[in-house]
Amino acid sequence: MLVNSRLLVVLLVWGSASCLFASDTALAQAGGCAMEPVTGTSRQIMRCADGVTITAEGGARFNLVDRNHDGRPDAISLLNKAVLVDVDRARRPESFEVITPQAIAAVRGTRWAVDVKNGTTSVFVVRGRVAVGRPSAAARVVLNVGEGVDVTQGRAPLTVRRWPPARAAALLARLGQ
Repeated sequence: MLVNSRLLVVLLVWGSASCLFASDTALAQAGGCAMEPVTGTSRQIMRCADGVTITAEGGARFNLVDRNHDGRPDAISLLNKAVLVDVDRARRPESFEVITPQAIAAVRGTRWAVDVKNGTTSVFVVRGRVAVGRPSAAARVVLNVGEGVDVTQGRAPLTVRRWPPARAAALLARLGQ
């Protein structure tokens, strides 16, 4: 009886995990998104029919979010590592966000990188403009091309800085850029 109980628990856990992963896949497919590995690397690229492309660093943990339930992702929730998000404004006029434990970065038609590590979210703009703020605060900063911000927990002001070329290049290299 003990063996059967353990087997049942294992099957329930496996089935629950399968449903969790399947829901992300189903959302990606329903939203017209396809995930493809980048040959020779651990990166993956998700391309969506509405003009959103997400390049994920190997090992990055993120989920697609469809808050308005229209079958298209309108955000990703990023828990660790880095992603590069490219939004084609001509095909996707609505805003797209990256949500992390420390920050929310929102745009329309731009390209930006978001990195989560050691309790800090770093946002860097490659093209366009990005509004960045904490999930719990109304105050936001706007980043332009070449600018970045590091967001930590707490109430410290968000300071926009022009990133040194070496810092920007190091982050973008992790994303194949």
